[in-house]
Amino acid sequence: MQSADHDGGRRDQRLGLVPMSLLALLVGVVTGLGAVGFRDLIGLIHNLFFVGQLSVRYDANLFTPPSPWGPLVVLVPVIGAVAVTFLVNKFAPEARGHGVPEVMDAIYYGSGIIRPVVALVKSVASAIAIGTGASVGREGPIIQIGSALGSTLGQIVRMLPGERIILVASGAGAGIAATFNTPIGGVMFAIELMMPEVSARTFLPVALATGTATFIGRLFFGQRPSFSVPPLPPLSVSIESALSLCLYTLLGAITGVAAAAFVRGLHLLEDLFERIRGTYRRHVLGMLLVGLLMYGLFRTYGHYFVEGVGYATIQAILLGQLTAATLMGLLFFGKLLATTLSLGSGSSGGIFSPSLFMGATIGGAFGAIIKAMHLPLAVNVRSFAMVGMGAMVGGCTGASMTAVTMIFEMTRNYDIVLPMILAVALSVGVRRLLSRENIYTMKLFRRGHAVPKALQANMFLVRRAQEVMGRDVVFAQADESVEAFLSLPDRAGGIHHVVVSEGERIIGVVRVNTALRHASAAAQVNIHMRDIASRNYTLVYTDDIVFNIIEDMWRSGAIMAVVVRKRGSSLIGDVVGVISKEHVADSVASSIAVYPYPT
Repeated sequence: MQSADHDGGRRDQRLGLVPMSLLALLVGVVTGLGAVGFRDLIGLIHNLFFVGQLSVRYDANLFTPPSPWGPLVVLVPVIGAVAVTFLVNKFAPEARGHGVPEVMDAIYYGSGIIRPVVALVKSVASAIAIGTGASVGREGPIIQIGSALGSTLGQIVRMLPGERIILVASGAGAGIAATFNTPIGGVMFAIELMMPEVSARTFLPVALATGTATFIGRLFFGQRPSFSVPPLPPLSVSIESALSLCLYTLLGAITGVAAAAFVRGLHLLEDLFERIRGTYRRHVLGMLLVGLLMYGLFRTYGHYFVEGVGYATIQAILLGQLTAATLMGLLFFGKLLATTLSLGSGSSGGIFSPSLFMGATIGGAFGAIIKAMHLPLAVNVRSFAMVGMGAMVGGCTGASMTAVTMIFEMTRNYDIVLPMILAVALSVGVRRLLSRENIYTMKLFRRGHAVPKALQANMFLVRRAQEVMGRDVVFAQADESVEAFLSLPDRAGGIHHVVVSEGERIIGVVRVNTALRHASAAAQVNIHMRDIASRNYTLVYTDDIVFNIIEDMWRSGAIMAVVVRKRGSSLIGDVVGVISKEHVADSVASSIAVYPYPT
């Protein structure tokens, strides 16, 4: 079956599940290898600019050693700013920022089309930004890189826009999975943020791409989780544990406020930097401030802390090496400022890693404060830090299930799942009270491109024709004059849909009153019903589902579907109703009425 691609004007071939799965496997392979190359490039640039060594070996979970440049290290982010601005301005403006909004925009407003050059520019620009100290994450770039690869493959192989979007989502999920060694989290990310609909046809390619990319990532990075966490005491079933869950819930609410501050703070900084003329000037200024903040922390506390992805700080908290509540609180605000300065001034990188950092510091600080109060509770600061990570990610992105599953996979600790579910739920709820848009959708909202914030089943699509059809059908013979038809008392008003037949055979339909009134106004007595009847109709059976009916009407250009009780019948005696576009709209409205809140 073929269909017109309304964006390109060409006729594209609908692929089957097997070809789509094979293409998704290819996306997974290329994205997995891309993640490996991307991380090596970050390591090369970081070692060159911070340590003065030519090497790709870089463990982000270890603190960067003191730079031989001394105070001049503040200029390293500035050098990166110049290079990033040049690449973005010259080759791909959409590579600026954290990347995910651009992918979502391509899915919902661009038929899944992402320029191939974006993958190359995004990888180089983001590697330079992260490697030279910008306070951004590496997941946003690899999401955009994987998505661009999927889109490119979807443009090379002739396919429908919906199928291309599946490959875009597959690339995004594969990028997350390969970067963090989180296959479940990669799938959940694609489902919650990238896929307009979820079914076996869409889920299987995403799962295959994600699994393949994870396997390739493990070949190069090993099977260890992203963070090493010593065994934690299990959450028992007791009054003490119930009180602990209340504290985790309170942490979720606090994190929701922090997430709203991050969302609004980022866009406030973007607006402030937009007032500065010149993209080079604004980005250099922003990264100079980041460099000064980074060096100030180094001089005061011995580490750069807020530079790059910040995993070393998270690992130190989870190992119990960083326990001071005041320092963790300071690092939260420092990372918030550094990230908003980096992205607000025009850097290229993700927000997932900064969210993990801020969540770990705010959760660790909260746990340390509770522990210092000497309550009759067993308080584990590391547990609060992990729950804070999930709550901050969930609150910022709105991807609740992704946050829970990814923190579980990144730490391999099942005992934090229950408190994390509660904290993430509260964080998302509080953030929505303070900022309806999350950090991904806010950028699109300001652009005038609204995207769904919830996955809702299209229940109207699985209704049968007899549940949706209108029964107010009026029948007319083809040789009956329009004047005679309108003169009958029961047809003078309230006529909605007319089915015209010649003998016992249906030959056409007449839309709601419009054609009849035009004919009547012309006062031409020689006009018959066959003259105004439209042949643009389709016959459907009472048990046909609405999804297939809508597709049939769209492909055939029908203005109306005539519902018959016997499949394939075109006899007027078998007509039981009609389905027009108005009936479809009414069905949609009734199906969404069951949801208690707008999306």
